[in-house]
Amino acid sequence: MNPYDVIVVGAGSIGVPTAMALGAAGLRTLVLDMRPSPGQGDNKHAIGGIRATHSAPAKIVACERSLEIFSTWRENHGDDIEWQKGGYIFPVYRETEETVLKGYLPVQQQYGLNIAWVGPAEMAAAVPGINRTGLRGGTIAPDDGSASPLLAVNAFYRRACALGVTFRFKEKVARLMVEAGRVVGAATDQGEYRAPTVIDAAGAFSGELARSTGCQIPVLPESHEAGITEPVEMFCPAMIVDLRPAAGSKNYYFYQNRHGQIVFCITPDPPISGTDIRSTSVFLPQCCGRMIDLMPRLKNIRVRRVWRGTYPMTSDGSPLVGANREMPGLIHATGMCGQGFMLGPGIGEVVAHLVTESLTANDRMILEAFSPYRDLTCQVEALK
Repeated sequence: MNPYDVIVVGAGSIGVPTAMALGAAGLRTLVLDMRPSPGQGDNKHAIGGIRATHSAPAKIVACERSLEIFSTWRENHGDDIEWQKGGYIFPVYRETEETVLKGYLPVQQQYGLNIAWVGPAEMAAAVPGINRTGLRGGTIAPDDGSASPLLAVNAFYRRACALGVTFRFKEKVARLMVEAGRVVGAATDQGEYRAPTVIDAAGAFSGELARSTGCQIPVLPESHEAGITEPVEMFCPAMIVDLRPAAGSKNYYFYQNRHGQIVFCITPDPPISGTDIRSTSVFLPQCCGRMIDLMPRLKNIRVRRVWRGTYPMTSDGSPLVGANREMPGLIHATGMCGQGFMLGPGIGEVVAHLVTESLTANDRMILEAFSPYRDLTCQVEALK
């Protein structure tokens, strides 16, 4: 018998902060991951944006808590995770996006977001060098920001270890162990570990993990690509999000990190299903062309490298968080749809409260919205 109360499968953007919250609650926690150290899966492919600027109340509330943790981490724990309060900016050139973003404002402001619609002159001042032709304005949320995914996950890992959490790396979970109709632990390529609760934080591999118990969950991986430039003098630390669709993409976004490098990403359309993370020849000209059209001043900056990672996707663009009703003992914290880094600390606390039966009203609201048993037929909203 192994002396654990909880086993977490996955040491990434969700698994590590969840383990940290479980350790803080006094639970004997084991984290299993097939890679050699924390954050070596899709966490290291994240570009680092952190926003509470969503359209869904559950994401707003969860990310508000995450923002609080990220923004105060150095003050509270001493680690520099490269937190940067740059904000999120959504410039608008079409009536379609203007109507959508203005429609979100009442809910966003109801849940405490510091966000407002500004006109074209204010938008041009906030984003120096933006293309002003046809610019209608947009929304600015100054309290959002960014941090280093690898520095953050390692800071959370060290904190979790200090709280008594055990991590075992280079162990691939082959299956979840089931006895008498409930999950009782996890079997890896090196041994078996038992606990009354197992948390699925396996991201793109969550579907495979669930199938080992005979269950199915609606999480499918998609590939997304990103890139980073050489450093230049700081001119705009905000994440700039252009919601306009174009051939081959729904939208794209970029920001300048604390080192002056521009980090950029695109949402491919149609989606690229699967776990292939080899870089493509399509991404760079596609994304860079869009960026230069929005901000011509970027045209002479050199790209340093590109990379590709996976998003564990659901059909409605929201996570799956909650207990599996068919398989007692199994809790899902997966399907973050590319937003695991920003959701991680907030979701980690919700999961810890679920395990310890100490749910708050906000926790219940989040769990209801992210329930694995919700209606998944609704469409993805622009800011989900």
